[in-house]
Amino acid sequence: MLYKHLSDVTEEELDKLLDRTGELMDVSETVSAILHDVQEKGDDGLREYTKKFDKADIQAIEVTPEEMEEAMGLVDAELIRHLEIAAENIRNFHAAQLPEKTWFIEPTPGIKLGQMATPLASVGAYVPGGRASYPSTALMTIIPAKVAGVKSVVMCTPPGPDGKVNPLTLAAGKVAGADHIYKLGGVQAIAAMAYGTESVLKVAKIVGPGNVFVTVAKMMVRDKAEIDFPAGPSEVLIIADDSADAAMIASDILAQAEHDPKSVSVLVTTSSELAEQTNAEVKKQADAAVRKEIVDSSLENAAIIVTDTMDECISISNDFAPEHLEIMVEDDDAVLERIENAGSIFVGNYAPVAAGDYASGTNHVLPTAGYPKLYSGLNIHHFLKYSTIQKITKEGLSSICDTIISLAEKEGLQAHADSVKLRLND
Repeated sequence: MLYKHLSDVTEEELDKLLDRTGELMDVSETVSAILHDVQEKGDDGLREYTKKFDKADIQAIEVTPEEMEEAMGLVDAELIRHLEIAAENIRNFHAAQLPEKTWFIEPTPGIKLGQMATPLASVGAYVPGGRASYPSTALMTIIPAKVAGVKSVVMCTPPGPDGKVNPLTLAAGKVAGADHIYKLGGVQAIAAMAYGTESVLKVAKIVGPGNVFVTVAKMMVRDKAEIDFPAGPSEVLIIADDSADAAMIASDILAQAEHDPKSVSVLVTTSSELAEQTNAEVKKQADAAVRKEIVDSSLENAAIIVTDTMDECISISNDFAPEHLEIMVEDDDAVLERIENAGSIFVGNYAPVAAGDYASGTNHVLPTAGYPKLYSGLNIHHFLKYSTIQKITKEGLSSICDTIISLAEKEGLQAHADSVKLRLND
């Protein structure tokens, strides 16, 4: 773990911390080949790659009602209750994001301008598997789509070697309201949702996180299906001063580190004492970590940077543009109002990233690798499209006819100008 005062951080070390997109192009040839194979072979290609990567022989690609019933019977009733609590919080938060479906203004008599929001026809939700199951991601991707009014929401998630999906992930898909669930992971799942196959419905948009292969696949299929945004290994940046608790900060660093060996955790602080205490706490808590091997690998990407001023902390954070930003300072509102780039922001000592990951209601599907500079985290607007509307009377057209005709004729589009003149020619 990098542990230095900002003045001692080399330009190379800072560049490495800020640039987290380097791996994407390294896998593009592999991803392209898989996408092409699935597009050409359909279900046969899906089965071939599921056998190769997931070590599973699958015949029925879609989860059957019998498999769903079996899965629900295997999940503890108390866990189902917690899924439902989380689902309700997620549903309520995203419902609050819903825009007015149709609205109008009348800037000039005879001209009414408005906008109409309509949901996408279909959405594909990718829910990762592999090192862990992610039922929470099923809730985060499917529920907002359903709240937005998307009629067909499909979910893809990889099977285990036995050809079955983790029961808890299936239960989450059911609680969230998925219309179809497919036993598919990786690039082949993205290809199936983008192109459609004999068994898998083609969708208009694909959302959800994944590894570098999934991220590149999503970026490559955008001519067939829109995506939410690139999302790769998870990351957190914590801004703290001497009012923060070192043990709490360390626990959040480890929570991020246990996701993936490539996860990134950063603390920027004005307190040398807090930095030293946190460094010691991280080492102590890492020794007792359940996923110690993953944590140890991830901590090689971690950094603790001591600055002289809070201005420097904020500047580093805005340059880093973290997926998750924690603000643990005495005057948190003063820091919050200066944040420009962050996927999701957690304010105060009692707002760990884990709260947003599972149950507070905000969405945990977020852009990473600096992409919060360009993209918002998953929200209701990802599942809606907007049409503008104009209702214009003869009086209204008369009020802007000179402007329309003048500009149209200047652009050499005489028929445009004539379409207005014809309407107003008495």
